[in-house]
Amino acid sequence: MSEGNLLNRRKFIQSSAFATAGLFMGGKGKVFPEVEQKKKTKQPHIIFIMTDQHRGDALGCAGNPSVKTPNIDSIANQGVLFYNGYSSVPSCTPARAGLLTGFSPWKHGMLGYGRVARRYKYEMPRMLGDLGYYTLGIGKMHWFPQKSLHGFNGTLVDESGREEQDGFVSDYRDWFKLNAPGLHPDATGIGWNEHRAGIYKLREDVHPTYWTGQTAVELIENYQLDNPLFLKVSFARPHSPYDPPKRYLDMYKDVDIPAPSEGEWAGEFADFPETPNAAFGDFGKDHAINSRRHYYALITFIDDQVGCIIDALKKKGMYDDSIICFTSDHGDMLGDHNHWRKTYPYEGSARIPYIMKWPEWMEADVERGSIMTQPVELRDFLPTFLDAAGGDIPNDMDGLSLLSLVRNPRHKWRQYIDMEHATAYNDHNYWCALTDGKFKYVWYFRTGKEELFDLINDRDELNNLAAKSQSQSELLKWRNCMVEHLRERGESFVKGDKLVTREETLLYSPNYPEAEEMTEGQRASRWRNIHSESYTV
Repeated sequence: MSEGNLLNRRKFIQSSAFATAGLFMGGKGKVFPEVEQKKKTKQPHIIFIMTDQHRGDALGCAGNPSVKTPNIDSIANQGVLFYNGYSSVPSCTPARAGLLTGFSPWKHGMLGYGRVARRYKYEMPRMLGDLGYYTLGIGKMHWFPQKSLHGFNGTLVDESGREEQDGFVSDYRDWFKLNAPGLHPDATGIGWNEHRAGIYKLREDVHPTYWTGQTAVELIENYQLDNPLFLKVSFARPHSPYDPPKRYLDMYKDVDIPAPSEGEWAGEFADFPETPNAAFGDFGKDHAINSRRHYYALITFIDDQVGCIIDALKKKGMYDDSIICFTSDHGDMLGDHNHWRKTYPYEGSARIPYIMKWPEWMEADVERGSIMTQPVELRDFLPTFLDAAGGDIPNDMDGLSLLSLVRNPRHKWRQYIDMEHATAYNDHNYWCALTDGKFKYVWYFRTGKEELFDLINDRDELNNLAAKSQSQSELLKWRNCMVEHLRERGESFVKGDKLVTREETLLYSPNYPEAEEMTEGQRASRWRNIHSESYTV
């Protein structure tokens, strides 16, 4: 077993009112007629838990002693932590498009923050439903229209106050009116993209984190179908506002919180206006640590709800028969290199928690509690679930089944993962990157700037090796990989064997399902709306 790809966890660390019963449309022993079929294999329940804007290093099982996540860690202890898990387009909607479809950014068509299309060739809930699963989504979906199903039997959503269509009110906000009449869910007074932090001003049991976790528990407790369950539980935190209830913040009163990393190259991002939702700026070490303390407290709040979900699965007798995965759509810079929020190629933004636990009866050649280092991405979850359910993985799907690595850690895997983001926050922030978890190469489309980081010896990305004479052979190798990666996009990206700088941002690739319906004027209007101050990433 390759020591570079598989590590022992211990050694690594040392170095609702909307009762879901109304959505079942069937009782105990019922099987939906449209999905009765001969099954090729025993099908596990699939419990997919995700957070929003959760850094890959903000877990105890990832080696961070400052954050308290015993329940999430327990999933990793019963499965594997993929240490080099990434989000290929690290902002909410394009990340969720990759998760939904199993496609790379160029294939699903969203190269930056825009709107998830109404329908794709492949969609996770629809494909699992076709294989006999009862499918339900709870929490933040961030689709459009906001109650789109994409194959789910039903969704109960929390859209973080977002109202992108006339008359839309999220299920959480309707529930809130029932349980806290006359109060306002945003009473804490911190905006959705701010770097300030504060204690949640209302009762803990009306916080969206509590609603999401307990609605999932309610579904599990009420589940009576013979069909295997696919349950997506999507928490809207620790995405700002950083607003934990007081008792969770108190858990971090005496905890040593790591200060932001500051690379030798980060000075140009220090002097920006000190607005509450600034994407760049040095607002002081104490400010950043305070925001991180609240952020970690939110993660512990989520962790407690994950524990409730695990307990409900065990009481129902479903835990041992379940694949349980935990991940996020992207990370949060939290002041690293004077950056805030996401959309950047750096580890705080693009690297995410990535955990999978498999059923007791499923064949595996990996010791539970291990850490695997192959580069994995959100696109890999859908083929993993299809594999587990006995379905076929389409040949044109970019994602790979994680179960192939669990069955055989020496299984041939991709060399690297691709990442990118269309312009956001600042004209220079338009880039494409490649990483194998050991090195990361970044190409900035508009300026031609290159960055190269040694992630083994410099995970905090303090030193850009691109201009170092001793790193030129490594730089050339990765530059050539980028040329081959971008070549299919044509001469506006690669000409001959050279990378091409670009003046114009491409937000949607020609593969975006609605691309043919959009005129140039509509594309320009969509771009202006998405990047206006009123519609922030």
